[in-house]
Amino acid sequence: MPGIDVKEIDITHEVCPMTFVRTRLALDRLPPGGQLQVRLRGDEPLDNVSRSVRLLGHEIARQDTQADGQVHVLLIIKKMS
Repeated sequence: MPGIDVKEIDITHEVCPMTFVRTRLALDRLPPGGQLQVRLRGDEPLDNVSRSVRLLGHEIARQDTQADGQVHVLLIIKKMS
């Protein structure tokens, strides 16, 4: 979206539970409504991060998988309050 800064983190080298820890730290630094793009590797981190982010009330606006099928990209919008 024009005019909206998207913070990006690459956690493809991390394993659970650090995948969510790094995502949570990045989300905590964002203002309400801020956007975070997360690159992660594997289905287990994808499932765990997605579930945990939703449980905290944030929105996953987009989920893509790269051609190799191993690297996933999530676009997370931080909840407003």
